[in-house]
Amino acid sequence: MESNNNSACSVEEVKKSGSLEISTHSHHLLKRSGTIWTGIAHIITGVIGAGVLSLAWSTAQLGWIAGPLAILVFAAITQISILLLCDCYRSPDPARGPTRNPSFIQAVNFYLGKNKQRICAIFVLESFYGGGIAYTIVTSSSVKAILRSNCYHEEGHDGNCKYGDNVFMVIFGLVQIIVSQIPDFHNMAWLSIIAAIMSFSYAFIGFGLGFATVIENREIKGSIGGNAAHTSPQKMWLVFQALGDIAFSYPYTQIVLEIQDTLKSPPPENETMKKATIASMLITTFFYLCCGCFGYAAFGAHTPGNLLTGFGFYEPYWLVDFANACIILHLVGGYQVYSQPLFAYVEKWFAEKFPESKFINKFHKIELPLMPIFRINIFRLFFRTAYVISTTGVAMIFPYFNQVLGVLGALNFWPIAIYFPVEMYLVQSKTGPWTRKWIFLRVFSMFCLVLSLVALVGSLKGLISAKFS
Repeated sequence: MESNNNSACSVEEVKKSGSLEISTHSHHLLKRSGTIWTGIAHIITGVIGAGVLSLAWSTAQLGWIAGPLAILVFAAITQISILLLCDCYRSPDPARGPTRNPSFIQAVNFYLGKNKQRICAIFVLESFYGGGIAYTIVTSSSVKAILRSNCYHEEGHDGNCKYGDNVFMVIFGLVQIIVSQIPDFHNMAWLSIIAAIMSFSYAFIGFGLGFATVIENREIKGSIGGNAAHTSPQKMWLVFQALGDIAFSYPYTQIVLEIQDTLKSPPPENETMKKATIASMLITTFFYLCCGCFGYAAFGAHTPGNLLTGFGFYEPYWLVDFANACIILHLVGGYQVYSQPLFAYVEKWFAEKFPESKFINKFHKIELPLMPIFRINIFRLFFRTAYVISTTGVAMIFPYFNQVLGVLGALNFWPIAIYFPVEMYLVQSKTGPWTRKWIFLRVFSMFCLVLSLVALVGSLKGLISAKFS
């Protein structure tokens, strides 16, 4: 294991006074005023997203025992890794150490060294890029769902209500090209607030429609073994893909230390953050179980891949339309939540690599009547536009909701949510080899690696089959 004990000297020295800190490098006064309640709000907003819509389908593949159990297992795994990560915010003491690690990638660099940090950055940036692809697919599906819902309402459930994907993906891409010119997170608080409200709205509607359908049916559909398949290998691939979808729904490792960096002290940030993560995980897991189980109970073997766009629900059509409109608005902001960190990382790298380049570093002012002054950077304009075009293009090539979520969830679950938090904690806590804690964490990591690999294989198989079927 590569350690970087000297990296503390690269971290900004701070002078602490209550919840205020003064950075001797940037000379900015940093006020941390976050509480357990703001931490819970940030976490739930970051976790509940498009992944919740696939949980009913995942439960249908796994059945009434394995489905809810898998949701609980992934919740427990995620919670363990987050608790480990909370102790990596400060060093050397997790509660009062003078050195802070305000981001996931910075923490990896501090504890594990530059080489591991580069590998971590690849996975984190890939997860951000993949999130943009997934959100493009879901948005297109939601626009189609609104049109189909209105069509079915007017022409009946047997009406010819088919629409393509590409035109809606292109429209979403054009919107994102404009929205992506927002400079950074500090200028998009209003967009994040709207996105959070929308995510809760459509998740509650999905849960409510599933519950109402179960009451209307007067029966709980589904079986112990889940949906049947034509062959045993086909069933196995679907089970593995379902695990990948669940894996996509839970982890939020990339943002844990950023949230913890907003908390005031005392009490120690790691104590507050641990309480916030436990409360958030209980709320999220309850929500996930409700959406997954009531969706499966309502539709059984016919459970759609996306609870709100797969047309298990036809009526009330206006509520289905509203839920999908909420999804669209949420994903306009959600796309930026995933993309802005990548933008910042790439643009900072180019600015440091080519400090004399006017193309990269020069800003131009644009003044329009009755509008605030815009500052345009040519490199930012071209790079962010090319980025949006690329995510739109990949989504058009692979417009498969469940399969794409499964691949992304399985690919990123072990390295980001398990491996790096475990390795950092072992260094931070100075855990010796072959101690009881060391053995437990190694076995825990290997179990999660196997789980991720089988989910990745199943999801890739599903994606390839969907592409060429």
